[in-house]
Amino acid sequence: ERISSATSLSSTIINNRLQELVKLFKERTEKAKEKLTDPNVTSDDESPVASPAKPALAASLVPPPGGEPEGNKPAGDEHYCEMLCCTFKYQPWLDRLKNYGFPSSIDPLTNLMYVLWLFFVVVAWNWNCWLIPVRWAFPYQTPANIHCWLLVDYLCDLVYLLDIVVFQTRMQFVQGGDIITDKKAMRENYLRSQRFKMDVVCLLPLDFFYFKVGVNPLLRFPRCLKYMAFFEFNNRLEAILSKAYIYRVIRTTAYLLYSLHVNSCLYYWASAYEGLGSTTWVYDGEGNSYIRCYYWAVKTLITIGGLPDPKTLFEIIFQLLNYFTGVFAFSVMIGQMRDVVGAATAGQTYYRSCMDSTIKYMNFYKIPKTVQNRVKTWYEYTWHSQGMLDESELLVQLPDKMRLDIAIDVNYNIVSKVALFQGCDRQMIFDMLKRLRSVVYLPNDYVCKKGEIGREMYIIQAGQVQVLGGPNGKTVLVTLKAGSVFGEISLLAAGGGNRRTANVVAHGFANLFILDKKDLNEILVHYPESQKLLRKKAKKMLKNNNKPKDEKGAPGDPLIIPPRADTPKLFQAALAVTGRMGGKGQLTQLRWRLKELKAMQAAQVSIERMAIWLCFTRCQVALRHRLQRLSLRCLKGGSSFSPTPPKSPVHQRSPVTSHKACTHLGEEIFSKSSDSLVTIRVISTAQKDEEILAAEISEKEEEEKEK
Repeated sequence: ERISSATSLSSTIINNRLQELVKLFKERTEKAKEKLTDPNVTSDDESPVASPAKPALAASLVPPPGGEPEGNKPAGDEHYCEMLCCTFKYQPWLDRLKNYGFPSSIDPLTNLMYVLWLFFVVVAWNWNCWLIPVRWAFPYQTPANIHCWLLVDYLCDLVYLLDIVVFQTRMQFVQGGDIITDKKAMRENYLRSQRFKMDVVCLLPLDFFYFKVGVNPLLRFPRCLKYMAFFEFNNRLEAILSKAYIYRVIRTTAYLLYSLHVNSCLYYWASAYEGLGSTTWVYDGEGNSYIRCYYWAVKTLITIGGLPDPKTLFEIIFQLLNYFTGVFAFSVMIGQMRDVVGAATAGQTYYRSCMDSTIKYMNFYKIPKTVQNRVKTWYEYTWHSQGMLDESELLVQLPDKMRLDIAIDVNYNIVSKVALFQGCDRQMIFDMLKRLRSVVYLPNDYVCKKGEIGREMYIIQAGQVQVLGGPNGKTVLVTLKAGSVFGEISLLAAGGGNRRTANVVAHGFANLFILDKKDLNEILVHYPESQKLLRKKAKKMLKNNNKPKDEKGAPGDPLIIPPRADTPKLFQAALAVTGRMGGKGQLTQLRWRLKELKAMQAAQVSIERMAIWLCFTRCQVALRHRLQRLSLRCLKGGSSFSPTPPKSPVHQRSPVTSHKACTHLGEEIFSKSSDSLVTIRVISTAQKDEEILAAEISEKEEEEKEK
């Protein structure tokens, strides 16, 4: 019993596992089919992996007598988390932290972690640049707080040291067009660089002189020479920020504030050298010393005036140097601020100049105000939506590969969904993406009109367009939204098939991508297989669009004798098999019944044809009688002319040309058949030498035909 129960359990588990494998293989087969039909579908080459919760071998399916199966036992260095009916593998965050390895090489252009590290280096550099002059000039460093100043100083020195040992020796560099990532080569490249020399100078151990001269902040002045890290941080940060001009304005303002900061420190040092409050020019020692000295520095460098006159020679020389330095520094700051603001508003200036030139042109040629307003609206919307007037001007400076990468990210998801281009060469689609151009349409602008020659395909990037039709051409047939494509058949149609079939109007502001027919033809020259496929698809789509109405189920031209519905093919095959086998069942009877019906229908058709022939024969006889009466009337009137009867009853013209006055306008002669079902009428007309022959069939005969 135990063996049988274990065997049944293992067979059940094996069956379940086999069903799962079959399901996985079916999914993989479906993906392979999709890949064959559409090459654009990404392939999934991953093989099905067994779930860790279920053993893969039959030997491990039978649970041991002691507990769980061996296949379910996780390894010693792995961790599992049970949830519902599944088991998920995870790794604790402590292990991830322990296993984290510092990168062997750092890309200084794209690594954000390196930019963050540069931020800490710049903070340490600013600490030294701003506070060394303050601690040297002002009495803010005292024996009571000296330990705090030294603690922060040595923390900044530690940041400098880590930057040299850990980061700068791992910086990638380019040599001969190759990116060097070898540790030894990167370390040697840094040791030979100018930056390494400056970094070594920054960390000169001048602090040992503290034991002889005391804690003098000027001994830390070499720490301010690490300016290369500051400029590198500026470059990396400007490359990351979307509005880098804001940071440039802040940085230029910081330059001005730092120059005022240094000047205020020098003014306090000069006042202390002359003696606080000794003259009216020096600082009198009242209030906050730093704020008072900073205020004096602002008035001096910006040359506001209103300062007390210097008294001594030292004060005069110091003030002259301040004035010269202030004028030079202030002019440099103003010029740099102007460049920063000008670079930030360069696009806006270009947009305004283009718009002004266009308005001047329209005013010169006296363009109507309505058109001018639409042009202005286009300029404003295009600028606010795109930030530029022409995207191609921005991308023309980039290499062809980078333009392709940008085009793929922006347009590939939309173009790959176009039915006309599915199955084509992927590289052909990539080349086509580079030819797309962006166009903005205003509300109620006609994108294309019915009947015009189509030379473009449109892809809706943003907004909506409406397809108009109907008797008046103003009925909205469909509204196309972002991601829709229209006009693609016109790119490959020829022989009149490239005309637009409807009006397309922009519903609100619409931004469309346009592909010209000329550009597509230039691309297809290099892809003949894709060209054949596109031609085939275009013909098929044109054929579906140009089907006649009677093929689509709409009423066509009325038929005199409507065609009989065909017998279903499956039913015909069943009847044929029954006839060959010689059976006597219901199918055999139906087969003979259908033969009789076919014979009756053939006889009915022959009878109808005979009735039509008799109708025309009676018409001929009646027409001859009519002509004989006319001839007799003319003879009685004294005419010696003998008319000749017509050769065929189809001829409606009378042979008598000079005696038409004998008949009256509107007079008719009619004759009926013996069964009164067919009536023949001959009616005179106002035109000379013409009469009308009419044949009428009564409703009874039509009802008999329907029966």
